[in-house]
Amino acid sequence: MSKRDYYDVLGVSRSADADEIKKAYRKMAIKYHPDKNEGDKEAEEKFKEAAEAYEVLSNPEKRQRYNQFGHAANAQSAAGGGYGGAGNMNMEDIFSQFGDIFGGGSPFEGFFGGGGRQGGGGRRVARGSNLRIKVKLTLEEIANGAEKKIKVNKQIVCKTCDGSGAKDKSSFQTCKTCGGSGAVRRVTNTILGQMQTTSTCPTCNGEGSIITSKCNVCHGDGVVRGEETITINVPAGVSEGMQLSMSGKGNAAPRGGVPGDLIILIEEVPHETLKRDGNNVIYDLHISFIDAALGTSVEVPTIDGKAKIKIDAGTQGGKILRLKGKGVPEVNSYHRGDQLVHINIWTPKALSREERELLEKLQSSPNFKPNPGKNEKSFFERMKEYFE
Repeated sequence: MSKRDYYDVLGVSRSADADEIKKAYRKMAIKYHPDKNEGDKEAEEKFKEAAEAYEVLSNPEKRQRYNQFGHAANAQSAAGGGYGGAGNMNMEDIFSQFGDIFGGGSPFEGFFGGGGRQGGGGRRVARGSNLRIKVKLTLEEIANGAEKKIKVNKQIVCKTCDGSGAKDKSSFQTCKTCGGSGAVRRVTNTILGQMQTTSTCPTCNGEGSIITSKCNVCHGDGVVRGEETITINVPAGVSEGMQLSMSGKGNAAPRGGVPGDLIILIEEVPHETLKRDGNNVIYDLHISFIDAALGTSVEVPTIDGKAKIKIDAGTQGGKILRLKGKGVPEVNSYHRGDQLVHINIWTPKALSREERELLEKLQSSPNFKPNPGKNEKSFFERMKEYFE
């Protein structure tokens, strides 16, 4: 089943600004919130769908990629890399990531009298920060896809305490302020009746427990600085400046929280002889005017190796030959661009006495007099015909 357009999900136009998108998401989230629609699976799916749309459209970079590529921009998981975190969001991700949109630790503090769903029982779930790295790819790797193993220096889970931050299991004590719920509730009498508000427990910071004896290695944080080797499966067809996201591969979160994402910025390594133009590849072929006049066969480099092409007799400078399907594929598509071979006539700068005499004899021949107005078309006319 295909996904709905994110703008349609939130009911906004494609030109909507950040405030309009935020207001639209808030309205949808209130309408389909699980606490308001308990047991309603359809409402739960619409709640997730709205969060997914907001996660993309509220991020300028993700929104730009979505406007350009649609859902394919975030559907990288099909290529084997787990990219595109929006489609893998669960309730815990939604509440921890978008809690501040309502001005509190949970999207619905004060709306429904509950502490939200901050990871279970109202407890706050910490989230690790995202990491950004650059990955350099050759044109061949871009065309065929690549698997890269990258060593990333980041926050990892402390192995001594398994991320708990405590010296041992007996070091945990239920918070007396909130009774382990991670939230405190306050009832205020108003002219409209009693109003109940909920906020994060100030004693345990929403965790529901406090540590009496901290881990000697991480000192209670649950994370330490370390190095992790991450395998990145880059799909074929990516381009310079494109960003991919690996969900959960960023910095580990304190005390068993949700890890951040790894943002991968693609950087293209210039090819020695080929130039990329969108999904097409361009190669400048230089031949002598003798080969152009008599015709010849030459080998040209391609992404997949060398290819032999025929140069017809009488070929003019500026002609473009097309090698179909020898370009770069589109991301998550079977369509592949072409290789365009631009013919350039090479003229020698230095001639021997014999060569000059021979050319001077040919110079007077009518066949060596250019007459572009008779049969030949201009370079721009040939380009127009090619792309039409």
